[in-house]
Amino acid sequence: MKINEKLILVDCDGVLVDWLYGFTRWMDNHGYENIKPDCYDIAEMYGIEKVEAKRLVRMFNESAAMGWLPPFRDAVKYVRKLHEDHGFIFHCITSLSLDEHAGKLRKKNLEALFGKTVFEKIICLDCGADKDEALAEYNETGCFWIEDKPENTLSGLAAGLNPILIDHTHNQNFEHPFVERVKTWKEIYEMMV
Repeated sequence: MKINEKLILVDCDGVLVDWLYGFTRWMDNHGYENIKPDCYDIAEMYGIEKVEAKRLVRMFNESAAMGWLPPFRDAVKYVRKLHEDHGFIFHCITSLSLDEHAGKLRKKNLEALFGKTVFEKIICLDCGADKDEALAEYNETGCFWIEDKPENTLSGLAAGLNPILIDHTHNQNFEHPFVERVKTWKEIYEMMV
């Protein structure tokens, strides 16, 4: 695969869109009480079994809510600037669902927030799936890979990418000498231009 030097690989949830905000609103609407708001583990957050938490996450990811998730932090401003002002394009690799309608809603949401030309590719993997195989397509390209899950940044590093970890409370204990940590898209923008 010929790789454009202006290509940036991105995760979606917790990087481009605020999945957690959408999920907690959806859970509120379904009568679940968030008992540990600062927790990342959904089962702990709602005091439910892990199997039930996984089922609910899949239900949410395949719901109409996927078409209307709000943007994450300052992503819209700086992703658009990278694309419109500097010619960067993005490939989104997201562990959403294999459901075709969920994928269409993800695309609709991203296009509504960022514009129709920013994402050259949106790759939807199964809910909770590892990204190793999808990242292997970009092996040794040196592309930037922007993620919020430490294990996925390490998969990118193993594939010869340049991982950037978006700072969240759930990844505070992760440190690696070859994984850059940022709080905002403004920081990413400043690295790229």
